[in-house]
Amino acid sequence: MKAVICNEPGQLVLADVPAPGAVPPGWVRLSVSHVGICGTDYHIFEGKHPFLQYPRIMGHEISARVIETGEGAALANGSLVIVNPYIACGHCIACNKGKPNCCTDIRVLGVHTDGAQCEEILVPEVNLYPADGLSPQAAATVEFLAIGAHAVRRSLAQKGSRALVIGAGPIGLGTALFSRIAGHDVTLVDTSTERLAMAARVFGFDKGIPADEKIAEAVTAASNGDGFDVVFDATGYAGSMQRSFTYVAHGGCLVFVSVVKDEISFSDPEFHKREMMLVGSRNATKEDFVHVANAIRAGHVPVDALITHRTTLDRAVDDLPRWAREKAGLIKAVIEIAP
Repeated sequence: MKAVICNEPGQLVLADVPAPGAVPPGWVRLSVSHVGICGTDYHIFEGKHPFLQYPRIMGHEISARVIETGEGAALANGSLVIVNPYIACGHCIACNKGKPNCCTDIRVLGVHTDGAQCEEILVPEVNLYPADGLSPQAAATVEFLAIGAHAVRRSLAQKGSRALVIGAGPIGLGTALFSRIAGHDVTLVDTSTERLAMAARVFGFDKGIPADEKIAEAVTAASNGDGFDVVFDATGYAGSMQRSFTYVAHGGCLVFVSVVKDEISFSDPEFHKREMMLVGSRNATKEDFVHVANAIRAGHVPVDALITHRTTLDRAVDDLPRWAREKAGLIKAVIEIAP
């Protein structure tokens, strides 16, 4: 079968590789339909991922069709499915708490093991959710949107809360969309005024704050001096994450949607004075995938506006490196493999 392989940082090749072997009990062979290109994929290509071994077939934002099932699997051949790419062990302390998204031995497709920038993959049936009523393209957006939906759920913020979403990239926009779906009053922050204008024009987020030298004053003014009830930092930048503590209202919550290798520090007196919650949000669970799929079906998520760039498996070896450099107008790129 054909696959796009990142042999080493900066080197992508289209190659013929062996198709997956026999299907184990409880697993399913899938024909990949569409796969989104994630920030993680760009980092892998650029050599910025700290825990990755090359060569690697990337791709974890997946829609696919069932072509063969192992013993005990019940999905019908031809079914379109959404793939949860977080393969959990099923028996660690996190899995036993119903949190496979932070399994102690998690394997993420396209990161710890080969992913879906190829024609076929094997996945446990428990990681597959029906995509009834969704297009193959829309089904491939569910995973990245579930990251934001999970962060919103983790925040415990109630309807009517004032929310500040820092970072208007794909994950930040997904977080903002599901914050709005939860009934929050959403304000966006980004370093790019062009991206803020796009978020207002395309997605209706007309409250935007540029992340410049006047951001602290702007946040204070936008929140009537109180700070925001919930702050989501989706920047993946340590400096922004540290500053975000100061934007949270007394009794509010700060959610780190992104992760960095750096150490994050904060003022303990300010933290306690405000009785803040600090929440980490990692990956997503089935509940989030289902919530996102239902929101797309209900017309609450403008998938066509989110998918700004499209390519094929053959062209991805040229397009992915170019899009790693050229971000203007890019929200989500999707590779069409077998529609």
